[in-house]
Amino acid sequence: MLRTASLNRLQHIASIFTASRAMSTKDTSIPPAIQPSKLSQLATFAAGCFWSVELVYQRQEGVLQTQVGYTGGHVESPTYKQVCSGTTGHAEAVRVEYDPEKISYQELLGLFWKKHNPTQGDRQGNDIGSQYRSAIFYHSDEQKAVAEASKEERQKLYNSPITTHIVPAAAFYPAEVYHQEYLEKGGQCAAKGCQDSIRCYG
Repeated sequence: MLRTASLNRLQHIASIFTASRAMSTKDTSIPPAIQPSKLSQLATFAAGCFWSVELVYQRQEGVLQTQVGYTGGHVESPTYKQVCSGTTGHAEAVRVEYDPEKISYQELLGLFWKKHNPTQGDRQGNDIGSQYRSAIFYHSDEQKAVAEASKEERQKLYNSPITTHIVPAAAFYPAEVYHQEYLEKGGQCAAKGCQDSIRCYG
């Protein structure tokens, strides 16, 4: 009886250890890039650490899918480590698939501006480097025009110049699986309409 209890206890400890190891293992595989349907559209934004930016859009009604990744650089299929080195030219970005019947591109831009300080250049807070730059990657001439008008209007709120780049959408490389929906996986709410504070760290 005692031997059985001891064996069960050892098995329980082993299962905890195995689960702990599984949770700490990073899945570095690359997911397929999201593709819009005939009725949806894409938007791509860079506003600092992509974990928190993604959660902003996950919570938004009318957003169908989000995906974090790297864009705006000169190296094909970069890894997170390479992008963090600052040598690939990529920005951490979030690609958003949305239903234009439920949310407008203008409204998505509103979330973008509200999420970060667009006057900080190659940084956001303590995150420093060109990969954290502010950028809007437009997918059409219409998006470009709306983004430029939005930037001009937003500038009225700042004494310092807005440093946000507005450039054509380029090759977008999805980040490793462990970065996708990172904060949601860590326990933060991603429900539509959620207003909880977003914590990128801690």
